[in-house]
Amino acid sequence: MARKPLSVRQEFAGLPVSRFNPTLKGAIPQCPRRDGAPTNDRRVDGVSEASALKTFLDDVDHLPAERLYGRVTSVLGMLVEVAGLERVLSIGGRVDILTRDNRRVPCEAVGFREGRALLLPFGALEGVSLGCAAELSTAEPTVRPTNAWLGRVVNALGEPVDGKGPLPQGRESYPLRAQPPSAHGRRRVGGKLDLGVRAINTFLSCCRGQRMGIFAGSGVGKSVTLSMMARYTEADVNVIGLIGERGREVQEWLEDELGPEGLARSVVVVATSDEPPPMRRQAVYMTLALAEYFRDHSGEVLCMLDSVTRFAMALREIGLAAGEPPASKGYTPSVFGELPQVLERAGPGTSATAGDITGLFTVLVEGDDHSEPIADAVRGILDGHIVLDRQIAERGRYPAINVLRSISRTMPACNTQEQTDLVQRARRLLSTYEDMGELIRIGAYKKGSDPKVDEAIQYVDRIESFLHQDKQERTSLDDGYAMLARALDMPWGDAKNDPNDSGGAGQPAGGGQAGQQGAAQGGGRKARRRDRQG
Repeated sequence: MARKPLSVRQEFAGLPVSRFNPTLKGAIPQCPRRDGAPTNDRRVDGVSEASALKTFLDDVDHLPAERLYGRVTSVLGMLVEVAGLERVLSIGGRVDILTRDNRRVPCEAVGFREGRALLLPFGALEGVSLGCAAELSTAEPTVRPTNAWLGRVVNALGEPVDGKGPLPQGRESYPLRAQPPSAHGRRRVGGKLDLGVRAINTFLSCCRGQRMGIFAGSGVGKSVTLSMMARYTEADVNVIGLIGERGREVQEWLEDELGPEGLARSVVVVATSDEPPPMRRQAVYMTLALAEYFRDHSGEVLCMLDSVTRFAMALREIGLAAGEPPASKGYTPSVFGELPQVLERAGPGTSATAGDITGLFTVLVEGDDHSEPIADAVRGILDGHIVLDRQIAERGRYPAINVLRSISRTMPACNTQEQTDLVQRARRLLSTYEDMGELIRIGAYKKGSDPKVDEAIQYVDRIESFLHQDKQERTSLDDGYAMLARALDMPWGDAKNDPNDSGGAGQPAGGGQAGQQGAAQGGGRKARRRDRQG
């Protein structure tokens, strides 16, 4: 009587790991139980045999039952045409081209023309010629991260590029191109998130689950501002995507700006400017997928993307190569359809997630024109924008945030009345001085002509001093409000009842306590983790 065929999982279920994984051959020490008695849970390099078997069988389950091949019929620039797979391949599908020198070049289907599939490669096309085999990949692009990925740097394919060895793979797969959570299933934005930068904490408060854009031209300090927030934020995990960066600057930014402290609780995804457009685009998808994993498992996530503009440029190159007609400033219509799909993946979580994804997305404004198409589209999608001004940077004040042109859509709802009154008074003083700035600078304004202008002249230097912050300095939310109140000679907190508190313009409450602030920041994160675990 013929034996009923078994599944792959059933066939391997009774075999020892060493039968099918040569790397686990040899003596496997027994792991003692807590009571000292030996067990049958054998381990290699800290991984139990049962866990290794489960991972192996999960990989086997993803193997295709058959392999389908096509042939390369044309190569023009970055575009590869393949015949033979057009009836089984769909947009976004993956194909591996086998080159003459036995390399595999992963590609993605971006369109069809005259019965042939149009592919864009994730790597160099050297070695690809007419007639090369093109193997269909049936697996959906996914990533399987774990908490061990913290402190690591990966590329757009999830491969480590920091020289620290291989990355462990988790059991749960996260699709790279996931859909945003349902609008009705999402929570509302949470309380304020301390980002450690006092200009943002006070004038542009950011809440948990909010998405903010940082708009600036080149060389105005976007990357340094991002690194400050990555080091000083109260979020549990940072997921940082560096898209289209100069290869020379990546290591400098990681070591000098982010530093060991910031990297220890971050995962960094890098796609440099020399990489093909599909790699730069996929780096954004990888960044969001990793943020979704840590949102589900670790709590509050700060997702930083630098920059959305280079992502849009990659989409433009892909669209033009596929034959899509250009629209505004050469950007194809698909670019403006893809932007909300990506940016909406950040935001408040659902009842099933452990936390939220707070998004900070930089926009490289071409020619300092804040009305250019990408800046205008992104500004309409996000929950606020932070404008970095070149003129302020040229004066030497960093971060070069123009608070009058910036806005947080969660304010003033997230503030107390006392905080709102303080911030509104500072804004009025800055606005009054800016209106009369030219007359004041050329000496045409006579003191005493307008009491409001006189008051603005008295306090503008104090406010500018408050807005300036060294990149090695951290200011908490409470200290930021106290510093601004002192600069404006307004009573604040305990100072209301202390007649001996004379304060000092632009001086922090409890100055010189940066180390204590850092310790308080870390203690706050631990307390929140204990609350969630409880």
